[in-house]
Amino acid sequence: MTYLLLSLPFVAVSLAVFLIGFAVARRRDEARTYVTSWVVATVVLLVLTAVFDNIMIAAGFFDYREDGISGIRLVLMPIEDFLYPLAGSLLLAGVWQMLGGTRARTERMDA
Repeated sequence: MTYLLLSLPFVAVSLAVFLIGFAVARRRDEARTYVTSWVVATVVLLVLTAVFDNIMIAAGFFDYREDGISGIRLVLMPIEDFLYPLAGSLLLAGVWQMLGGTRARTERMDA
């Protein structure tokens, strides 16, 4: 089994949670903030993943079997490594929004 096939169910579930969170944000008229904050956080995570995965692979902490990856690499890291932070950011944004997001935080601060 390849890392891509292993990651796809997690990305799919995370995307579903993100889309539910988007529907909640849209109902609260917060969709633009929801998507913008997700994009910024995801870009930061992807940049950090690219930097630190390459450092850890170069240091010899770990590597990937060639038959388990697509063969596309960004320097040393396989492109599939970007799926983990992508799934995490989708899932976290969706759950955060469904739990109240910034509205719940603002209400707690006002109390």
